[in-house]
Amino acid sequence: MQCGVVATDSRALKGGEMFFALKGENFDGNEYAMKALEAGAAYAVVNRDAAVASSDDPRLIKVDDSLKTLQELARWHRSMMIVDGKPLTVIALTGTNGKTTTKELIREVLSVKYNVTATEGNLNNSIGVPLTLLKISKQTQIAVVEMGASHPGDIKELVDIALPNYGLITNVGKAHLLGFGSFEGVMQTKGELYDYLRRTSDKVFINADNPHLCRMASERNLQSDPERPYSLLIPYGLEYQGAEVLPSSAEHPFLRISVPCQETGTSRIIETRLVGSYNADNVMAAIAVGGNFGVPFEEAVKAVEAYVPSNNRSQMNRTERNVLIVDAYNANPTSMAAALENFSNVSADCKVALLGDMLELGEESLAEHVAVIRSACSRGLNRVCFVGKEFKAASSEVEGDILSDARFFETSAELAAYLAEEQLSGATVLIKGSRGTRMENVIPML
Repeated sequence: MQCGVVATDSRALKGGEMFFALKGENFDGNEYAMKALEAGAAYAVVNRDAAVASSDDPRLIKVDDSLKTLQELARWHRSMMIVDGKPLTVIALTGTNGKTTTKELIREVLSVKYNVTATEGNLNNSIGVPLTLLKISKQTQIAVVEMGASHPGDIKELVDIALPNYGLITNVGKAHLLGFGSFEGVMQTKGELYDYLRRTSDKVFINADNPHLCRMASERNLQSDPERPYSLLIPYGLEYQGAEVLPSSAEHPFLRISVPCQETGTSRIIETRLVGSYNADNVMAAIAVGGNFGVPFEEAVKAVEAYVPSNNRSQMNRTERNVLIVDAYNANPTSMAAALENFSNVSADCKVALLGDMLELGEESLAEHVAVIRSACSRGLNRVCFVGKEFKAASSEVEGDILSDARFFETSAELAAYLAEEQLSGATVLIKGSRGTRMENVIPML
């Protein structure tokens, strides 16, 4: 039995795949197993207790749990990959914010020297991580695997599948509090990556400027050897490396960083295509990873400079009427605060913020949305528009005068209709919100 490709979507089959019939809250892939075989799948892995398992079709592989089987297959596949006589290098990446951008930057930098397999998009959960691992081929020299989490134990589950020998946590912040319960819960869950690498005595890339990450590393004794204070840690960071974020302007709207270059003894200005100083840590992480794997500094910088973000992440778009700063893929209190702080430093005659609800915050949702309203409305912006029920509920908790330039909408579609009538022109516009608010709906009206 041999298949070169694994698939979980019966609608995307091209022929010859091994189809895994996965079951979720709102779907059951077992119901499509026979259709997958008809569409060209070589085999279909189905749950033993599913109705389709009663068929005697030899192409059906019957298991107790198709998802667990997918994960076990991915773990085995990853463990069998040997490069130059050594286990394949797998870098695991997680964090509250910046995971996908950092992963993309690391991919670009490492690709200068290596054949890299990396997570596509944000397929970073219990299904996406196995699918990424199963795309590793004999040509792969390094794999970069993004890992997301919304509940305690999520990262532990994923590292036990991916078996990483390097790890990086971009940061920790307030996100998915409904699942984690608290900020301490976030730190504990993200720290499961450190726990794994501590047990295996493998390496951690750490932002030495981030007190939360340093505390997490210290609590796990990652610096326990006094003779080798960074025995398990590979540190980086703006302050740690003496780098500096340069001011943005109309002439230089994108992130620029002045970084000392040890190879030349001078400073090199990195001209990125990213918006927001909060992306500086992501850039420094990618440069650090590249340096550890022998990518020359100048080549790493050029790779970062060539990277153009997509999928509504840290993008700057110029329409016929306005300049748009689009960071609408997701939002939480930490990333929202960073986006507003960066927007305050943008030089523009007219500035408008369009902000969508931050979802999955649990009991802290009201307080966090109140804080964002107060922050956004106190920055001297020409207009602020809020989208969603969470912001609407929070507005009643905010004193009246500060809301004079604020408007509230139930949905992004309502805001889009409002903007279609307003015909906003000559403005620099920040667009940010959780994925569920679909803030990208407003872009065509600007």
